[in-house]
Amino acid sequence: MTINIAHALTKIPTELRSYLAPVLSHHEFSGQLTPHQVNQLASMANVAEATLPLSLLPLAAAYALTPISGFQVGAITRGVSGTLYFGANMEFARTQMGQTIHAEQAAIAHAWMSGETMLTDIIIDTPPCGHCRQFMNELTGSEKLHIQLPDKPARLLRHYLPEDFGPGDLGITSGLMAEKNHNKHIDTSDELVLCAIRALNQSHAPYSENFSGISVQMAGQQIYMGSYAENAAFNPSLPPLQVALVQARMGGHEPDEIQRVVLAEMKNAKVSHFTDTQYMLEQINPSLKCEYHQID
Repeated sequence: MTINIAHALTKIPTELRSYLAPVLSHHEFSGQLTPHQVNQLASMANVAEATLPLSLLPLAAAYALTPISGFQVGAITRGVSGTLYFGANMEFARTQMGQTIHAEQAAIAHAWMSGETMLTDIIIDTPPCGHCRQFMNELTGSEKLHIQLPDKPARLLRHYLPEDFGPGDLGITSGLMAEKNHNKHIDTSDELVLCAIRALNQSHAPYSENFSGISVQMAGQQIYMGSYAENAAFNPSLPPLQVALVQARMGGHEPDEIQRVVLAEMKNAKVSHFTDTQYMLEQINPSLKCEYHQID
């Protein structure tokens, strides 16, 4: 258990600590709580399962990476499976601010890459910023998505984003997190390259059509994948490297543990992630190079 998680445990209700301590310290814990665990915790705290995540937000915030602001933000999403997914803001020193990952984006990406196809709730401490509201609006089922804040009733995203602009305005009917398979292939036996192609095949890029994915291998040989999450408003899009870094963070790893990175994207696409990905990696570790594959 990291120091941050241990400290965060002191901020949650006492009756939950004895149950959560061994869960959080298990080597396979990756920032998720199963429906059974959620039911057990809600019973212990004598609260509804719907409101339980509010008391767990300090645990999510413990995953924050904030070398610039020092300000930690946590978010929790609930998938249609009933599983809870932690997310936290991530900042990267020596890079431009646009590389930052907001906590809500992290929790959404975490759920998406874990196989969820829709979210029912996003739980946060304060109302989401406009950037995150727009990012949420890209989600499949966003019209049914509830935002849960402390001391307020859960409200639909539409309450926080009236007169919205989203995929439907551009003729897109399949949102972020919908099941996708772009059926792209590459002839290789390299597992890291194959993982990047798998991530590419589930990416959401209806505006640029630059289906892209990345795979990141850590020092301990763990592999994390990231799929590109594009947005109707363009700027809130989440690049594949950021999505992979969220998964690594939830798995308890630091960026400086990265040993190898493979990026795969479409040949002759209107946009590219290669330059930004290489620059980000060099700021993490000057010796890191992005292996690059372009797919027809």
